[in-house]
Amino acid sequence: QVQLVESGGGLVQAGGPLRLSCAASGSIFRINQMAWYRQPPGMQRELTASITDSGITYVADSVKGRFTISRDNGKNTVYLQMNDLKFEDTAVYYCQMLVQVTYLDYYDKDYWGKGTLVTVSP
Repeated sequence: QVQLVESGGGLVQAGGPLRLSCAASGSIFRINQMAWYRQPPGMQRELTASITDSGITYVADSVKGRFTISRDNGKNTVYLQMNDLKFEDTAVYYCQMLVQVTYLDYYDKDYWGKGTLVTVSP
């Protein structure tokens, strides 16, 4: 089994920064894609940013230029640096990882963290 644990959420004033972390533990051969999703109050979960094992990144237009995703493969950890936060960034942020559990696995398995709340005050 693989567990993902997010940290770094909290209350921040508009314009401020926050850094989220998500660490994976358990039976892991390789982590291919890592991603951050967010779910604002009353809305659907949406992809915010992703990063492949080769470092190719995607960032949603709504956060481009303000959010940066990165990963530390040695620590099985993904980060989301959020700068110039806006009220509309308020959401529960979830990390997701596509994990090859053993070298025999042909398909990746999809794992999610429980989420961390980010609240941006106006």
